[in-house]
Amino acid sequence: MATSLSVSSSATSISVTKPSLSPTSTFTSPISFTRSLSPNLSLKSHTHHISISTTRSSSTTITSSISLGDKLPDSTLSYLDPTTNDVKTVTVSSLTSGKKTILFAVPGAFTPTCSQKHVPGFVSKAGELRSKGVDVIACLSVNDAFVMEAWRKDLGIEDEEVMMLSDGNGEFTGKLGVEMDLRDKPVGLGVRSRRYAILAEDGVVKVLNLEDGGAFTNSSAEDMLKAL
Repeated sequence: MATSLSVSSSATSISVTKPSLSPTSTFTSPISFTRSLSPNLSLKSHTHHISISTTRSSSTTITSSISLGDKLPDSTLSYLDPTTNDVKTVTVSSLTSGKKTILFAVPGAFTPTCSQKHVPGFVSKAGELRSKGVDVIACLSVNDAFVMEAWRKDLGIEDEEVMMLSDGNGEFTGKLGVEMDLRDKPVGLGVRSRRYAILAEDGVVKVLNLEDGGAFTNSSAEDMLKAL
């Protein structure tokens, strides 16, 4: 179980022997170092004892400020009225009070996973979700109301299927503690929302499916149907 290193001046030769590490291990190993200075002179260090402990985590803990059983924080969201082209507002409390509501968030409008899978999934399953008692289905993003309206038109979504709401200042995202800071990325995406899906009854969180960043593993419409 010893680790040794030897170097010869006449020829470069390094030999290392060390014990293997398990995911969590502690060992004490004597280390000896000898260097040949001349044919008749050598310097040898004292033996040292080193204790090493390594721990590896096999899973990532995903955290937020909101938990199951919590009341959703109130916040003001916006949308573009398609009939007047005016920006209007709606509060989280008005969307959830006395209702069964699904709020799902995406990192950004027009992005591939959001446009091809996440939002279309809720649109196609809107009828089934409503048949199980869901009153409101709303998609949230930190994009502004104009971008969300353009995205709604591009996807051909009707308001009665899925509401497309802007959390432009990231107020609601911040209150939930689900920010995703992408300011260091070369494309300059800024601070976004992590992907999630929430089922709330009268404003109380009953289902919280929070993804790791922009991953798409447990926040789909199918996942919410299974939870209902």
